[in-house]
Amino acid sequence: MFLARVTGSLVATHKVGSMVGHKLLTVEPCRLDPETRSRLVGTGRTFVAVDTVGAGEGELVLIVQGSSARLTPETKNLPVDTVIIAIVDQVHVKETCVYDKEDGKRG
Repeated sequence: MFLARVTGSLVATHKVGSMVGHKLLTVEPCRLDPETRSRLVGTGRTFVAVDTVGAGEGELVLIVQGSSARLTPETKNLPVDTVIIAIVDQVHVKETCVYDKEDGKRG
């Protein structure tokens, strides 16, 4: 599992039938800032993920990749490699809150 920020959406007017009705979002994985360890920073990579939880642009989400992406009831037997499985409310590292959705603390 990885933390990622939703950076946008993807529209595909022609796709395999099993993918019709599935929302596609672009996500950028995040990691702990190696210098300060007090915030999350992007990795500079982008993935397309199937959204199973109703995430929106700018939200911090939890993603799974590979065979795990096909283990949710919503994505079973779909040709997917990355799936959003949760919207993150808070991230704590030791005693430090590095992300809080409600307080607006952004990583």
